[in-house]
Amino acid sequence: MTQPIIAVDRVSKQVRDADGMLTILHEIDFELEARQSAAIVGASGSGKSTLLAIIAGLDTPSAGTVKLDGVDLFALDEDARAALRARRLSFVFQSFQLLPNLSSLENVMLPLELLGHVDARAQAREMLQRVGLGERLRHYPRVLSGGEQQRVALARAFVVRPAVLLADEPTGSLDFATGERVMDLMFELNREAGTTLVLVTHDRGIAARCDRQLRIDAGRVDNGMMAA
Repeated sequence: MTQPIIAVDRVSKQVRDADGMLTILHEIDFELEARQSAAIVGASGSGKSTLLAIIAGLDTPSAGTVKLDGVDLFALDEDARAALRARRLSFVFQSFQLLPNLSSLENVMLPLELLGHVDARAQAREMLQRVGLGERLRHYPRVLSGGEQQRVALARAFVVRPAVLLADEPTGSLDFATGERVMDLMFELNREAGTTLVLVTHDRGIAARCDRQLRIDAGRVDNGMMAA
């Protein structure tokens, strides 16, 4: 039997507020095989982004476990989790999260350099050409359109060939037409790389393109919406 690349087992998250304990997530369970894609959907405040952060090991659950390719994230210390993220995960955010003082090429080179790749510049150049930005290598984020910035972010995410890509509302800052083109590119790159994709989105059309949909409602999984 194939080991799932992501296994979320009875994950709960509680925080204390002025009225006592607030439950953000309650006993979330799901698994994803390698190369699968899943959309996490639900209303604002339902816990989608919190779940994504826990899958990444950026936030800790109050209870439950998350395994990445068989490794229990929260059995590791913070440094070990960060090292595992660097090797196995990439991220795409709504706000792009490009470093403003680095050019497009330098932004894409950065994760490769952190991993010790000696040919970081050549790999980054090739990936930027792949996303249609071969003429924008030396441009800084401030002079790029939103769609161009997100394509740089996609190039940065895929250049390290991650096992898992986590995307949080990747079209949230883009107009509809630009968002459609960016998502076409994301799914195309994902298929080429054989990456497992976990995507937080409000867009039903985007969610429908994923292999599975996980609806979070008031911190709980609506099992009726979990589709294979």
